[in-house]
Amino acid sequence: MAQAWKCAGLRWAADGPVLSWAGGRRSALARGKRVAFGIAEGGVRTCVGARGHACPVRAGVPGRSTGARCEECARLDRAHSVAADTMADDPRPYRVYLAWFGPGLVKVGITAYERGAARLLEQGAVCFSWLGCGPLMAARRTEELLRSALGVPDRVPYTHKRAVRSALPGSRAERAAEIAGLHARAVALGGWPQTLTPEPFRGVDHAGVFGIEGAEHGPAAVAEVAELVAGGAIGGELVAAAGPDLHLATERGVVVLDTRLMTGWELVPAGGEPCAVPLRELRRVAGRQDGLF
Repeated sequence: MAQAWKCAGLRWAADGPVLSWAGGRRSALARGKRVAFGIAEGGVRTCVGARGHACPVRAGVPGRSTGARCEECARLDRAHSVAADTMADDPRPYRVYLAWFGPGLVKVGITAYERGAARLLEQGAVCFSWLGCGPLMAARRTEELLRSALGVPDRVPYTHKRAVRSALPGSRAERAAEIAGLHARAVALGGWPQTLTPEPFRGVDHAGVFGIEGAEHGPAAVAEVAELVAGGAIGGELVAAAGPDLHLATERGVVVLDTRLMTGWELVPAGGEPCAVPLRELRRVAGRQDGLF
């Protein structure tokens, strides 16, 4: 019986995306590399636990869940996160940023200063700029100021991000224009916390890093993996990667695999198997938001 591996998620390193595995193994993902794996017949997806601890009951989780956690572990994980505002005494400096994912798809967010641009790569931000830096609660208040005064959301659905990747503006200047304008409007607002130090606009572009720019941009994705299933398999050449998404060239066209769907499963090596997992057509949107290898 083939050895099984448990995926611990995708991380972005300085030289690109890396898949982590339970036990410490890491797999660097270079474009052109073949990515292939399967799930054994009878396999069950189980909760990945929270805060470094295994789920005490090894609860089953749905195949379509991107969190791969049962209700109790998800609650515990969020209760100790910055997003839940339960860490007001965190002494680390934080940065506020504007991130752009495609025409009309902009968000404001915060990230620990020490993480650099890792958070933006993990979210699949095509380009971004810092807005300011300061204590956690000052960064939070600035984030809320932009949400209320400028109507900039703090979340953009991944389905929208995927839908616009194949139709991005061709130049870096065009891709940065929207957040450049928002940055100017943001710094002109009154009410910024005094402890937050503003930062000038400097657009950082990730299109080349992701493999979705110019001549490097291959065929557009036609579908996305809806879920992984026992007995299923997928394999293809990695043509692009953005955030948690891998764009794989398969016999059914380019398919987007959200690597968050891999966690909780025991995965086994696969060779030339066809793309035998449930797919859904990749939705196209105009880009305007309403509010083992």
